[in-house]
Amino acid sequence: MDLRGQRISYERGELDESVATSAPLALFERWYREAVAAGVAEPNAMTLATVGADGRPSTRVVLVKSFDEAGIVWFTNYRSRKGRELAANPYAALQFHWVAQERVVRIEGRVSQVPAEESDAYFAVRPLDSRIGAWASPQSEVIANRGVLVANAGREAARHGLNPPRPPHWGGYRLVPDVWEFWQGRKSRLHDRLRYRLVDGSWIRERLAP
Repeated sequence: MDLRGQRISYERGELDESVATSAPLALFERWYREAVAAGVAEPNAMTLATVGADGRPSTRVVLVKSFDEAGIVWFTNYRSRKGRELAANPYAALQFHWVAQERVVRIEGRVSQVPAEESDAYFAVRPLDSRIGAWASPQSEVIANRGVLVANAGREAARHGLNPPRPPHWGGYRLVPDVWEFWQGRKSRLHDRLRYRLVDGSWIRERLAP
């Protein structure tokens, strides 16, 4: 399939230093709220990139559940491929792509597991079927067919009833950013790119060529 003629001109916005914040979190929160207001489907969906002990990178989409000065948090199975890779190399890159706004946010930093109490608190408010699913799915392992998952879910539902506890292999991760990049599509591919780097506890803002 030849896709060389498939292109659009990005003309919805701009990102100038005069309106950019001095710290990246405030700009991210502004852009996030604008994505929500614009009706973007699952604006908290982000691509998570990790690298395993073998040096091979991998990506997947996860849902962010909180962000603040402490970092960006998501939840998953610690035994999954991403969990194993983060155990081997605790650094990751994140990317949000809000197509309707012609915006991308890239974030890099160190990752660690959140405290057990934080994982317990979030697990407790998940829908019941999601809590059962955390027990039922051997995430990233090869299974014979979908029937395995259905059978696992039935068994775990019978075992735990209406109040399943958090599995010890399931919980949250927090990425503490040391690099942010904000990308705003512009006409003629002369896009705006502002990068923030954490240097000695302060954020340095720089413009990058597109």
